[in-house]
Amino acid sequence: MAGTDSSQTFNYRPSPAVILCEPQLGENIGTAARAMANFGLWDLRLVNPRDGWPNERAVAAASRADHVIEKVQVFDTVEAAVADLSLVYATTARRRDMQKEVFGPDVAGQRVIAHIATGQKAGFLFGRERWGLYNEEVALSDAIVTLPVEPAFASLNIAQAVLIIAYEWRRQTDEGAQLPFDSGLAEPAPREELVGLFEHLEGVLDQTGFFTTPDKRPSMVNNLRTALTRGQFSSQEVRTLRGVISSIDRRHERPNPNRQRPRDKDEEQSS
Repeated sequence: MAGTDSSQTFNYRPSPAVILCEPQLGENIGTAARAMANFGLWDLRLVNPRDGWPNERAVAAASRADHVIEKVQVFDTVEAAVADLSLVYATTARRRDMQKEVFGPDVAGQRVIAHIATGQKAGFLFGRERWGLYNEEVALSDAIVTLPVEPAFASLNIAQAVLIIAYEWRRQTDEGAQLPFDSGLAEPAPREELVGLFEHLEGVLDQTGFFTTPDKRPSMVNNLRTALTRGQFSSQEVRTLRGVISSIDRRHERPNPNRQRPRDKDEEQSS
């Protein structure tokens, strides 16, 4: 679809980040970047791209979306890629066994616009070409975005999925979509602080023997993270919760002087 006006300069308006998890093909990265440029997105983040970065095939496939390619950031983990975001939506065609809200791209676009309008950062998380997102990555998100695709053939190319999300965001932006957002509550904590809370709690639970069945630990962790993410905790609330966890941890380590020492078998026999 031709029609680019080369006399126009790109407007780096506040917009959501696009995070691609472990993309394999440079062509997919490039066409995703092109789709972003078409609709005014520019913050592209890659988590462990298989062929490294920079990637000549990605540059070629981007078809002169150089302003997106030049700003690409590469991260080792999803946690690092979303650390500065306070709203994250995971895009997936599958309903997960998690208590998370599921939106269509239109509602997701409205909510992201409202969130960014308050000066905060948001992003969309996209999965791998072959198997999408892992459950533990979806657990880091605030909600799931599912596109209205045919169930019998639901798999989308990454660039196609990015294109639809970017289009919906731009359409909602141009129509002035806003949701009432000023609730008087404090801003949600950045994802980096929330991940710190997760890891703190999980570390203490490991030490106290909470995870009694190792093979069930991943699903239990995902459930905990999902529940905590729904809380939309502020930075102060995160600090308070971490203080509570530290207090419980110290109390667990401190011997209780009122608790009687269990007697061994020799003592029992002699009494």
